Amino acid sequence: MDLQQRIELALKEALREKNEDRRDAVRALLTSMKNKEKELRRSLDEGEIQQLIVSQVKQRRDSAEQYSKAGRDDLKVKEEREILALEAFLPQQLTLSQLDKLIQEAIQDTGATTLKDMGKVMKQLMPKVTGRADGRTLNERVRAKLES
Repeated sequence: MDLQQRIELALKEALREKNEDRRDAVRALLTSMKNKEKELRRSLDEGEIQQLIVSQVKQRRDSAEQYSKAGRDDLKVKEEREILALEAFLPQQLTLSQLDKLIQEAIQDTGATTLKDMGKVMKQLMPKVTGRADGRTLNERVRAKLES
């Protein structure tokens, strides 16, 4: 079963189970997928769907952080539940040691030595880690490796 079918099935299950947070998250994802398909005038492939999911998760993390600062723990918890619902569609997340190994390989492959080479390293890494690692974490770890 492909990713889009899994997402559509998850919506049906969430409706059946009356799980509002999961339902809302999956509906928003399906809407963004349809909008992207209209924009591109073709169906999305798995990688593009994963990028949309990552984007939705990032938006919800930012919202949860804002709600936390504003003292709205009820909304923060809702966002966190939606994050969990969306992350279920992403591949297994990389551990920090796996991520460091990929970063080291990319640095060696590109011959990067300074922060000026960070773009080359990130360009090589992104296709390998999309949906499997947080972009902010990746950026921080690559920066740290290149600075040392």
